[in-house]
Amino acid sequence: MAILPLEGKCQQKIEGTPVEVVDTLSGQFATQKQDLSWMDEKVVVGKDTVSIIIPQRNFGRYDRGLYNFLFIPKGQWALGLTASYGSFDAKDVQMLSVIKDFDFKGTVYSVKPSVAYFWKNNQSVGIKFNYTHGDLNMPNLSVDFDDDLNFSIRDVSFFSETYSVAVFYRNYIGLGREKRFAIFNDVDLSLGGGISRFKRYYNDELRNTQTDIFEAALNFSPGVCIFVMDYVSFNVSFGVFGIKMRSEKQRTNDVDEGSRFTSGANFKFNIFNINFGIGIHI
Repeated sequence: MAILPLEGKCQQKIEGTPVEVVDTLSGQFATQKQDLSWMDEKVVVGKDTVSIIIPQRNFGRYDRGLYNFLFIPKGQWALGLTASYGSFDAKDVQMLSVIKDFDFKGTVYSVKPSVAYFWKNNQSVGIKFNYTHGDLNMPNLSVDFDDDLNFSIRDVSFFSETYSVAVFYRNYIGLGREKRFAIFNDVDLSLGGGISRFKRYYNDELRNTQTDIFEAALNFSPGVCIFVMDYVSFNVSFGVFGIKMRSEKQRTNDVDEGSRFTSGANFKFNIFNINFGIGIHI
């Protein structure tokens, strides 16, 4: 047998002898085989012995060699608490020579307790409650385009408070045998309501518009889950897609004024819809 190196690779010339493959770059025999014994690994869940890889149907799709590892077995309960917070604060901001004395402060946060049951490995259904609070204030804003076009706004405030209840389905995809990291997709259907108040001065008269809200929504939120302890997980989710229907009834200074119905869908990353959560698994 003769081995002829060519541009870092190897060619083989067989002369009636067994073939040996030599790595000409390292000078060592390339005889090591990939260890795939972990694919048959079993774990004990309660009184059952299950595979660490969850079998899935391909449905004719291209096999990319990706596996869904067992992350949370069926039969477990999960108690969760998810929260989000966002704020913006600007004081005496001036933009070029047009907008002057721009004062603005806003805060939006939400709290979502939940309970879920894993009816199947890596898949759970549950119910969660949502409380959202928004508070925006603009004490002053001056706009000056030229001598004939200038105005100022003062003492504008907006307040919103909503409550909702939702049923959800969450599907995890385990990323390793250690059962520590996973990604997930959360789908929830929610119903809720609340109130909002918008205060501003018009012709030197304070006008207070109150809105009664009823809303139904279907939301999709992917995220990442990490087990920081054996029974405690930390997760981050991002609201990226949703379908909403909203009914509103407004009153200004306690006088009936009107109502409206809106609906729509969005597909965008919302900085005010980043949720951080803690889960307890039992």
